Amino acid sequence: MAYSDALWQEAKKKCRLSNEDIKIAKELGLNPKSLIKNIPNKNEQWKAPVSVWIREIYEERKSKSLQKQKRKDSEQTKRSIHSESID
Repeated sequence: MAYSDALWQEAKKKCRLSNEDIKIAKELGLNPKSLIKNIPNKNEQWKAPVSVWIREIYEERKSKSLQKQKRKDSEQTKRSIHSESID
């Protein structure tokens, strides 16, 4: 579902996000309403600001993607070595 620019601008203003943060949020498939819902209030001092939360999610997914790629590459290397040894 595509969200209007007005909703993204509202989230940017309320969450104090940069254009880079908005770009990352869109890339992650987050929606502006969920960003606004995750604004920490005074009773939730343990909660990170939305911009930090977005970047943590991004870094986590990025590291998982790299791990998956490394696993895939090592499996292909093992297969190629195994196929060469059979020949």
